[in-house]
Formats: sequence, C-alpha cells, structure tokens
Amino acid sequence: MKSFLIFISGFITATVLTAVGGYAFIQYTSNMMEDYQSEWVPDTGEQLCKAKAELAAAKSEYKRWVAIGDVGLWTVDNGSLEKAESFAYETLKTAEMYKADWNYGNAIHKGHLTLGRVALRKGDVEEAKKQLLLAGKTPGSPQLDSFGPNMILAQELLEKGESDTVLKYLEQCEEFWNFHLEKLMKWKKQIIEGEQPNFGTNLIY
Repeated sequence: MKSFLIFISGFITATVLTAVGGYAFIQYTSNMMEDYQSEWVPDTGEQLCKAKAELAAAKSEYKRWVAIGDVGLWTVDNGSLEKAESFAYETLKTAEMYKADWNYGNAIHKGHLTLGRVALRKGDVEEAKKQLLLAGKTPGSPQLDSFGPNMILAQELLEKGESDTVLKYLEQCEEFWNFHLEKLMKWKKQIIEGEQPNFGTNLIY
C-alpha cells in the first residue's frame, strides 16, 4: 500500500511538472512570436501577388469569388482604388449566392474592409468607420474563428484617432474569435490606455 501511494504521489508530481513546463514553453513561444511580430511589417505587394495567382487559377465563378476578396483588399495599396472598390462590390454581391458556404464570412469581412480602406484614402473617415463595423458583423468562418479578424483598417483608423470605433469592432470580433479572447482583451486595454497595439500577422489574415 505504501509503495502504491509513493507511486501515485510521484505520478502526480511528474504530471504537474510536465503541465507547468508545457505552459511555460507555450508562454515563452508566444512571447518570442510577439517580439518577432513587433519588428514585422506586412508586405502588401506580396499579398496581392499571391491573391492574383489564386484568381488567375480560378476556373469557376465560385473559385473566383473565393479569390477576389484578398485581391480587392490588397489592390488598395498596389493598384487603383476604382479596381479595389469594384472587387469589393463583386465580393459582397456574389456572397448573397453562398450564404451557407464556409467562405461567406470571409467575403463579408474583406469586402467591407476593402470599401473602408478605399473610403479612407478618399478622405471619408466616417464611411471608413461604418465599413469597419460592417466588417465586424461577419458571422465568422473557419479562418476567422481560428486566426482572428483582419486588423489593417482598424490600425489605419487608430492612426486617425478613431479609437472608439476600433473598440466597438473588437467587441464585435468577440462573437466569433473565442479562441483568443485574451488577445482581444489585451488590444482593447492598450487602446484604452492610448497605446498602439501590435497586431502582427492579423494585419494580413
């Protein structure tokens, strides 16, 4: 009996130490990623090239629709605003045909983000704010639920001092990004305190 108790005690101790070690490793890895991302700047030209390659490979209206959301979003930086706007409207219009599809939430999200970014470059901050909140009304998707929202328009609006709208957007994102609520909470806290969050790769998701 005594030997059994010693065995159980040792097993529990080993399990706890393993768990603590695993948690420490996860935290260390997370911190390393944040340090890396703080020095990282999204290459919008590269993102557009990838999106255009997907679009060129599309052999159906459906596959075109899956690709054009990203093409529109990055054409804002690397092409004409008129083309970006056209892609966004096409993305949103076609989405009405695929409301039960896995890509529907992505299309709603990126279509409105694109329109918001176009509006901002035309000097219409109010329209950009409106489009950010429409993007936040997405029902989510496999990608959004896992990796989270795209924050590029939110960052651009923060640079304009529109923190209230960005905070509302983050609250909307809580509806589908339950997997990383702690990250949303951190960003909200930083914004409230007047800091600029490090959105990292959420600037290109």
